[in-house]
Parts: sequence; C-alpha cells; structure tokens
Amino acid sequence: NNPEEVKVKEGDLSFWSLFTGGDGEWFGKIADDYNATNPTNPTQVITLVWADYYTKLQTAVATGNGPDMGVSHVSKLTELAQSGAVEPLDDYLDKLDIKLSDYYSQANIDAVTIDGNVYAIPLDTHAEVMYYNLDLLKKAGISEEDVKNIKSSDDFKTLLQKCKDSLPEDVSPLALTANGDDPFRIWYATYFQMGGSDFTNEDATENTLDTDKAKAAMEYVKSLYDDGYILPGIDDHTALFQSGKAAFLFAGTWVTGVLNDTEGLNFNNADFPQLFDNDACWADSHTLILPVNSDRTEEESLEAVKFLFYASNEGGITWAGSGQIPASSTANQSDAYKKLKGYNVVTELDKAKFAPKCTSYYGGMKVEIQNALDSFWTGNADADTALQSLGAAVDDNLD
Repeated sequence: NNPEEVKVKEGDLSFWSLFTGGDGEWFGKIADDYNATNPTNPTQVITLVWADYYTKLQTAVATGNGPDMGVSHVSKLTELAQSGAVEPLDDYLDKLDIKLSDYYSQANIDAVTIDGNVYAIPLDTHAEVMYYNLDLLKKAGISEEDVKNIKSSDDFKTLLQKCKDSLPEDVSPLALTANGDDPFRIWYATYFQMGGSDFTNEDATENTLDTDKAKAAMEYVKSLYDDGYILPGIDDHTALFQSGKAAFLFAGTWVTGVLNDTEGLNFNNADFPQLFDNDACWADSHTLILPVNSDRTEEESLEAVKFLFYASNEGGITWAGSGQIPASSTANQSDAYKKLKGYNVVTELDKAKFAPKCTSYYGGMKVEIQNALDSFWTGNADADTALQSLGAAVDDNLD
C-alpha cells in the first residue's frame, strides 16, 4: 500500500484518506458528488491503511511527495502544524470569502486554531456515546425514560444492577473492552465530569493533571468491572452488543452506521451520561488539511481549499450517514440530519473535551496514559503505581 505510487490523473488533486471503515464509502461519495459539479481540479481519493497513515503522511511531506489534501485528527493537528507539515488556511479562506464563524461553533474553530492561525477545516466531532438494547432493557424492566433520566453514577449502576439480576449470565450489562481506547475514553470523561483540570497548561509546558481526580476516575471505571457489570475478557465490545449479548454499550459515534445495518438489533443511542457534577465527554474531531506541497500552484491550493470546505459543508449531511456529528451547522441543523440517529447525540458538541494542544499527544502522551490505565484495569499495577505512570506520561510529553 504505497500511496506515493498511485497515479494521480493530470489536473486532479490528491486527497489522502484514513477512512478505512464504513466511513470510507461515505467520504468517497462526497468526492464523487463534488466531481460531478465539474470543478477545475477534480479530487482523487487515495485511502491508506489507518495504522500507517500519519507516518506515511509526515514522511511523504518531508520528502516532497505529499498529497494535495488530507485528514488530521484534531489531537494530531498541533504536531503537524508545529512541524511545518501543513499550511495555514487563513489567506485562502479570505480569498474564497469563507467566514468559518458563519458555519462552525467557536469550540470547533478554536480546536483548529494554533498560534492564531487556522490550520484545518473541521469535518466532524466524534465522541464516546451510549447505546442500549431496547429488547434487553424491556426484559430487565427498564424503560427508555429510565435511561434518559440517568443523572448520577448511582442512577447508572442501579440500571446495570437490574440488568445483572434479571438477564441471562452470558449477557453483559455493559459492553466495554478490558483495555485500550474505550476504557481510556470512559476514564477521560469521568475525570472531567469530576471537575478534573486540563492535563497541561495552555502552551503544554506544565503538567496540570489533578491526581486526586485522576485516581478517583480510575477507581470508578475499575468498579464497573469489579462489580460484575462488564463480563470479563471482552475484546470486541461492539460485536458483543451487535450480537444482542449486551444491554448497554459505550463506544464511538462512528459505530452508529454499523449498528443501524445490523439485522434484528433493536437499539437506540444517547449522549454519554452525566455521572458526576460536570457534563463532559471524550471527543476528537476529523479535520481537513492542506499538507505542504511545493508542486501545488497557488490556484490549485485555492481549488483544494474549495473542496475541503465543500466536503465539510455541502458534504456534511452525507458524512452524517457514517454516524459522526457533522461540524458544519448547514448539516447539523438541517431537517435531514434531525431524522438520523446521530442527531440524538448532537448535544455532545457542547460538552466535548478535546485533547491538550501539545506536539506529542497523539502517539506519546495518550498512548502512555492508556498503558498506565490498562495496567490498573488488568490488575498488573495498584492504583498508586498506575497513577505515578499517569503523571509521568504527562511529564514526559510536555512541549
């Protein structure tokens, strides 16, 4: 899979994509719709293996073989901007007379603004949300109203206990993996709901982690396993929920489309519940970028930014089909969006907690935080040892 070797048609602009799941088809449709408008420079989408994406992108840009356009998670954007891999878009947006504030929330614009410059166009917010199986809840005597009325960790545990007491033993009250991204996201949400501070100060030079809250959040998440609300050894929690063997599921917005297509699965989705004092959830965002490319002319760069804006704004409602929350208000306030399941969680935009803007968050701090938490969930480290590793993960990755 060597994207540099893909022949790009004369006059086309290349777009490197990391959308390898179901969302890849949705993005391909956006490009097809755009190309049908007969632009000066059509867009050719080249999909990379997700695990290799950033390495290949950064290497290609450094060697002068980068694409014309691409994608970046907002949690990776600071690193790409600081290392000079992506161009600021301000001048192009001015020339095209596009005011981002007419289409995007301030939180979305702030997330793509680094040192006063806009480095990307927001495409979506994807967040950790809650799914629930309506048939299983009915058997456990739980109504949809009960789910919507979760206002505390006690409320939530009461429902999980009902599921544990009344559903078969091979049904997990809550589907969650034993380690990795998803328990990290639950810890992250819990930490901020408990009033935890950002992990670093604004310019990422200082560790500002609230260790007491970090520990309390760790212990809360572990209690979900210890109290028997999560069956041991789950390695694919979405598949477990899909098969009708879990009452609740914590997972990303992007599995909505897959669950929708699962025959016989009677489910619904809701915001990540407010379990503690503050409402917050883990979130990241796909953003659309203009990698540095000396072969691209000024005119082509303008055409590229035209496509990036089209993909987010006009294409937003198509993108919503994947389950992501489109960033553009043209899409997320539309009647068409209100008919989709994704609209049930649109309020996550208001409580989304994005990663700190430090250059080594994505492959550094986050991975090391996850490793520390995993050691605690799996019983390989006690709370204090894991907490020390957690603090070190922040310390070692400051700018």
